[in-house]
Amino acid sequence: MKIYTCEQVSNGHSDKICDQIADAIVTDCLQHDKESRVAIEVLIKDNHIIIAGELTSKRQPDYRKLVDDVFDRIGRDKTGFIYDPIFATPYDIGILVKEQSSDIALGVDRGGAGDQGIMYGYSTDETPELLPIPYIVATKFLKLLKQHPSRMFRADAKAQVSFDYDSGRITTFLCSVQHSEDVEPSDFRTIVETLMIMAASDYGLNSDFEKLINPTGRFVKGGSFADCGVTGRKLACDTYGGIGRIGGGAMSGKDPSKVDRSAAYMARKIARDIVLAGWANKCEIQLAYAIGVEKPVSIAIDCYGTESQSMEFLYAYVRENYDLTPRGIIKTLGLLDVDYNQVSAYGHFTNPEMPWEK
Repeated sequence: MKIYTCEQVSNGHSDKICDQIADAIVTDCLQHDKESRVAIEVLIKDNHIIIAGELTSKRQPDYRKLVDDVFDRIGRDKTGFIYDPIFATPYDIGILVKEQSSDIALGVDRGGAGDQGIMYGYSTDETPELLPIPYIVATKFLKLLKQHPSRMFRADAKAQVSFDYDSGRITTFLCSVQHSEDVEPSDFRTIVETLMIMAASDYGLNSDFEKLINPTGRFVKGGSFADCGVTGRKLACDTYGGIGRIGGGAMSGKDPSKVDRSAAYMARKIARDIVLAGWANKCEIQLAYAIGVEKPVSIAIDCYGTESQSMEFLYAYVRENYDLTPRGIIKTLGLLDVDYNQVSAYGHFTNPEMPWEK
């Protein structure tokens, strides 16, 4: 058996709360000033939020409003803040934000990459979304859970799907879901099992897998009240669930002059285009950049032996058809006009409306 496991987390997970706040700041700044340079990190513990980093923009964000908007989207009644009388005052916010270094600005303003680094894009024909099947099933399940009307569920949840690629079957489906204090896991087990089966059935998969639901028992305290959240700690959930490599940098909290974000999107698009063209069943693209330099220092393609075209053809295709400079990527994908609130939870590559997914 060749079993691979992928994970996803909900938008109420503490790390994802931070990613959503960071991308709300990025989006707000770019909507008011396209030249904004944003590199924001967020930390949350209990009802304390720290926003730190670098920001050069004509826009001065209303940080509290942006935080409020994020909690409203998650569902303020599900985050835990309004349930605990200790936290009747929603949260306090500390701001540690300064302008971007002028040394970095010199290279970026000339069109160079905002930092050195490696970025990966991955695509596979095993699902219509061109993403690994255990990853997309885990993501689908958490979206169904979020939409469920039951008042038993709160915002924090994690899902994990184990898939046997030899038999094409799910072997184990794991979910840990935060719930209200007045219920037990047995009260909602049938609901969660039904949603697991629905997510699997959408992809024509079996339903007789092992179902693990809150295996430790009760999960009442969640989100920032159970864990410290920080931006950029859920990169596998942001990308390919652990199948397909990822680069060393996070995407959320950064404007697209940072290749951690823009080149990761372009690498995904290239891999996706190659699979859609029928030239490979799966494809991985690596792009590497040097700070202040426009063009990538290297391009690597791996189709895992599934290619129907020569590798020479594929390399020539990439070099001749994609502008891989930061400015070229930003222009091609329209990255200054993207609402990054739409990708800061449930994956950067699961929304078909995003330009790198078209």
